[in-house]
Amino acid sequence: MPAALVAALADELLRRAGEDRRLTSETGTAPTPDRRRRVARCRRENAEALRTIVRRYGWPDSALVGTAASTAALMILLHAPEPAFRLRCRDLIARATADGRCPAVHLAYIADHCAVELGQPQFYGTRIDPATLRPYPVRRPRTLDERRQDVGLGPLAEQMRALRLPG
Repeated sequence: MPAALVAALADELLRRAGEDRRLTSETGTAPTPDRRRRVARCRRENAEALRTIVRRYGWPDSALVGTAASTAALMILLHAPEPAFRLRCRDLIARATADGRCPAVHLAYIADHCAVELGQPQFYGTRIDPATLRPYPVRRPRTLDERRQDVGLGPLAEQMRALRLPG
């Protein structure tokens, strides 16, 4: 793929994820119905753009667009409103991870996201229930921190402490 096209894809993914972050932050500090609609519209449009990229080029993994842009693609995917699209991309990310083209932590986040959506226990404890500030149910909790370490995540207890820090 031409370097200019790769750079354009990376820039687009980073721009779109940045816009989502900005709108989400604004909505969190001063939620209004209009701001919520803007976040939802941004996420729909981002998902459509990502769908087009995936259809044309496959998953935008780190080997293709770099780690930052691949992470941006993951953030867009996690906020995409269509569960079927997330499941399809989860499988693409799993293949890219197995081939060494994508960080294992990307697979951890999308695998947990999909598991929770499907009402199944998560594997890595990355999804936290906002109502309880506790992880959604986890598969084989005794070996959770080992799995987390395998994909580059710290122990769950550290993640939980970080969530409870003031400010």
